[in-house]
Amino acid sequence: MKIADWMQHSGVGFGTSGARGLVTAMTDAVCCAYTAGYLKHLATLGEFEPGMRVAVAGDLRPSTPRILRACVAAIAASGGEPVFCGYVPTPALCLYAFAEGIPSLMVTGSHIPADRNGIKFNRAHGEFLKQDEAGMRAQEVTLPEGWFDAGGALVAPVALPPVTEVVPAYVARYRAFFGDRALAGLTLGVYQHSAVGRDVLMQVVEALGGEAVALGRSESFIPVDTEAVRAEDAALARGWAAEGRYDAILTTDGDSDRPLLADRSGTWLRGDVLGILAARYLGAAAVTTPVSSNTALEKAGFAQEVRRTRIGSPFVVAAMTEAAEAGIVPSVGYEANGGFLLASDVTSGGRVLPALPTRDSVLPMLCALVAARESDGVEALLRTLPPRFTLSDRLTEMPTAVSQARIAELAAAPAAGAARLGFVAACGAVTDVDETDGLRMRYATGEIIHLRPSGNAPELRVYVEADTPERAAALLELGIGAVSAWRMG
Repeated sequence: MKIADWMQHSGVGFGTSGARGLVTAMTDAVCCAYTAGYLKHLATLGEFEPGMRVAVAGDLRPSTPRILRACVAAIAASGGEPVFCGYVPTPALCLYAFAEGIPSLMVTGSHIPADRNGIKFNRAHGEFLKQDEAGMRAQEVTLPEGWFDAGGALVAPVALPPVTEVVPAYVARYRAFFGDRALAGLTLGVYQHSAVGRDVLMQVVEALGGEAVALGRSESFIPVDTEAVRAEDAALARGWAAEGRYDAILTTDGDSDRPLLADRSGTWLRGDVLGILAARYLGAAAVTTPVSSNTALEKAGFAQEVRRTRIGSPFVVAAMTEAAEAGIVPSVGYEANGGFLLASDVTSGGRVLPALPTRDSVLPMLCALVAARESDGVEALLRTLPPRFTLSDRLTEMPTAVSQARIAELAAAPAAGAARLGFVAACGAVTDVDETDGLRMRYATGEIIHLRPSGNAPELRVYVEADTPERAAALLELGIGAVSAWRMG
């Protein structure tokens, strides 16, 4: 049966960052089939053959160890040698695997709730791109007879291999580039919750000379979304900041490839703003980011070239790689959720930061913190950017098919549709429509409202942009309120 058929029957399909679905649907049989199909696809590209090592790691979700064992079983059955890198950040796994030139996969659902999980696939030297997804879907997979019970669970126990340490090299990467005194004098709170990189982030801060203080560690999984911050997380940051102890507060999402950085007031920075700060600090010539990201990037004017893509790291990787191959370097990319990617090496002060073409949470936070030392804090650094403010939220339990149908209707007659939703009354006439990913409408006021179905869950994302944070908040409330009626059919 082809992987495309497995996806249809199981309900576990590709999102923007690998295969994701309900834990109950991600049976051992499904995970084995997907891993086998992934390796068969890589074999067609000359990136996998029997005897080759395949690196695996996972996040801290309750279902992750079971799924990891299923993936390890499939790797062994395919003739590969599984290398278990432990429960570590996705970029730490990628740094190791890309350097070794071997395939890797990460068992993670990122920021989505614990009743869901996923598998993020990588090629030997970079992320799985959209053409790789198509190639994997076409692979025929036959699972070994007698391996699974009627519910799709492995019958025989599978042990994970001994851990191969990858964290030291990840920490050393940043110490070598920024120096061991880059954060000296700073006291940084690290909101640990259930992020897999919670202890690694502490190590990075201390390796660069800062004082790291652990905050809010949880033994149960918390779905922290760096693009739609929960009210609870906003309140926690404000409470910690009120102690007056911290120069900033840092955290990441579940698999620690997306950052969240709060200033001394406990206000979380938007990931696309953090991306601008990092790109500027690194002297990027080419910057690639999705269409939903803050347009302060263009207004800041430091980049030689800006490329806008669909949402999702595979699209960002493809476009920023094209820029690098065209010689527009340094070439970087970032997403509105904060993940920052390097398509080319960066050289500064005689030090070189090698390319890492996958989402990383650590680099953008370090760039902002180091730059902020010269600007009297993160707040002052933010004031050096053009005043554009983005916000986003999500309408949960919104079937993707319904979202797509409603957005298609709106795209067919945007002016009339925007008027019905109340957007024209609030923002003026529609002046521009962008269908790169979902429907992004600019209005006479210069304000933006962008509607898009999530690629990972049955949710409708609403993005807004305005000249003040208060106006952005009002637009977001308007947008969420307007599309809430779509649930009713």
